[in-house]
Amino acid sequence: MNSILQFRQVCKKFSHIQVLDHINLEVCRGEFFGLVGVNGAGKTTLIKSVLDFCDIDQGEIHLFGIPHLQPHARDHLAFLPEQFTPPPHLTGRRFLEYMINMHSLRYNREYVEFLCREADLAIPALNQPVRSYSKGMAQKLGLVACFCSNKPLLILDEPMNGLDPKARVYLKKHLLQLKSQGTTIFFSTHLLADVESLCDRMGILHEGQLRFIGTPQHCCEKFATQNIEEAYLSCIQ
Repeated sequence: MNSILQFRQVCKKFSHIQVLDHINLEVCRGEFFGLVGVNGAGKTTLIKSVLDFCDIDQGEIHLFGIPHLQPHARDHLAFLPEQFTPPPHLTGRRFLEYMINMHSLRYNREYVEFLCREADLAIPALNQPVRSYSKGMAQKLGLVACFCSNKPLLILDEPMNGLDPKARVYLKKHLLQLKSQGTTIFFSTHLLADVESLCDRMGILHEGQLRFIGTPQHCCEKFATQNIEEAYLSCIQ
């Protein structure tokens, strides 16, 4: 089955605001799909609806061909929220041990430390309580936890949030390695340059509607611009 994530006529309203307006989208196996939009465009709501963290008013969502309301539809994915806050009383290593156990895997110290280096998280930090972490360190820990899961689908809400330029370079390099291994990634972001360098396709979500779906190159061609930033502005205006 080529389609790994499907949205069919998905609608969601909060009070009198239509946050998601008849969303139709398919993400294919092995694809990197970037969802972009201004604050309040509905990106996080769309991700939460996939994970059944919020109800949808209309439509259908399928994961791996299974309706998203069935818990086992999420057996093969790992998720990183936008506001990631690991338990402050745990050390980084204890948190990773707990998450790996939740995925029914064995803790492999060498593999965990390899992934920490890939995410530019210092190994000694694993022995420190999470309460001592900076925002960027906590974000790296969350990313490592996702990578440790070895799931075929990663759903990441603003994965570059809080990362310094060096860590972003490291993360993008590791994401490209995952791509070469066939991992599917669906992520939201404000960083158009990351979409352009990482994604097979992108979606522009604005005022609850998907205004564009296609490759970054096609986006530039459609709006007759030289770069993705100008294409994005043309799309939402």
